[in-house]
Amino acid sequence: MATCTANEEAGHEDSILEALSFPEEEPPGGLAVGTDQGPGAEALVCPLCPQTSPLSEAERVLKHLLLDHKLVVADVKLIADLPRYMSYWKGRFLDQPLTEYCSVIKTNSEGPVEKQEFYFLLCDVLPEDRLLREQLQQRRLEETLDQQQRERDDTSFQRVCMFCSEEFSGNRASLLNHMAREHAFSVGLPDNIVYCTQFLDHLQMKLDSLQCLYCEKPFRDKTTLKDHMRKKSHRRINAKNHEYDRFYVINYLEMGRSWEEVQSEDDRDMVDPADDDWSDWRAHPVRAVCLFCEQQAESMDRMYSHMEDAHGFHLRQLKTRLGLRFYQQVKLVNYIRRELHQCRCYGCQEKFGSKEEVLQHIMAADHVMQLPALSVWDQPQYFFPTYENDGLLCVLVDSEEEEEGAGPAEGAGTAEGVEQRDVPVIAEDLSDLKALRDSSVLNQLLRNPQPPLPRTRWS
Repeated sequence: MATCTANEEAGHEDSILEALSFPEEEPPGGLAVGTDQGPGAEALVCPLCPQTSPLSEAERVLKHLLLDHKLVVADVKLIADLPRYMSYWKGRFLDQPLTEYCSVIKTNSEGPVEKQEFYFLLCDVLPEDRLLREQLQQRRLEETLDQQQRERDDTSFQRVCMFCSEEFSGNRASLLNHMAREHAFSVGLPDNIVYCTQFLDHLQMKLDSLQCLYCEKPFRDKTTLKDHMRKKSHRRINAKNHEYDRFYVINYLEMGRSWEEVQSEDDRDMVDPADDDWSDWRAHPVRAVCLFCEQQAESMDRMYSHMEDAHGFHLRQLKTRLGLRFYQQVKLVNYIRRELHQCRCYGCQEKFGSKEEVLQHIMAADHVMQLPALSVWDQPQYFFPTYENDGLLCVLVDSEEEEEGAGPAEGAGTAEGVEQRDVPVIAEDLSDLKALRDSSVLNQLLRNPQPPLPRTRWS
């Protein structure tokens, strides 16, 4: 386990400055960390001749197909992976002529024969072409999600902030959050970004060329550029600049649809009133993690048994003895999680150098069941989970006394127990309704009407 490091700055030893989460189970085989090459690194081949070009020259290749081969590919912008699309049809055109797959268009049909030309249209009207486009879209989405997962798992990332000299290493989210927090430059949530290294390289290139990141206007020096971006609120990227679409996962979700179209879609139009069958719903089971080790269980009973047998921690006994309600259990769990994460005994608040040391101390000093005063941990700050994916909070249950409507267990209301906050509500006495009506202010106004106001020239 990692060694706990104390913050030297006064008043910050209890601060948790980043979201904590338990490690997720890796899929079988795992994901190897690869290079962040980004989309568009493949070559583009002509399906009818040996000519090959980089993907950046796609327009020139399409022009070559039109002028030299009379072949038109419909809706090119809707093709998720143009290089693989071209390679597929190159193999198919070797087996059969174009007329087997393409619609034939004759131009100048009423003119002389020598001036008539035949063009071939390759589009998704052909079932094979439609299926190919859908498969390429699905494959591109899977590759993009795999790349995003590799970037999340990659700990070799190291980069200097483009606005200051601070260096970041490890997860890319730390740099993106720093730029949003310290420099008011936000590119969105880190979890929505893919090909992050290429994205940052592209932004850095614009700044190095003294170009505004939003309006892309060039400037003569860095000081003028900084003043412009600050005064014009241009410390952001232009959402309408489709050059950045490839760096956001949302643009890979559906074939031919941009993030604007996806976000503007009204979900109510997609609802089928007759489709109320939830039998195909498959929910992932919630797994609770032990307070003291990495043992996991899918039910609270199993987790109770594990913590009692392995660590001597009886949460059910504490819940009954202190009369803990559901939200007090939540605060207690978050309090213990926080103390152990900071390598501190939750019973005596003694600080240690690692989590192993504090756990050894808790067992040796018999502090497992020792809790501090109620005022220490029954605080609003512990409503918030220490670990954002803490499944233990999802399987906690109310006490049996509370479910049955009974009073608290013995000890509640004392210094050791939890004070009851139930305030009795006494209904208002409305038995003498006639007296209430007679004393009403409205009745007095009706008995003593006020004289009308004098009329004016404007009445």
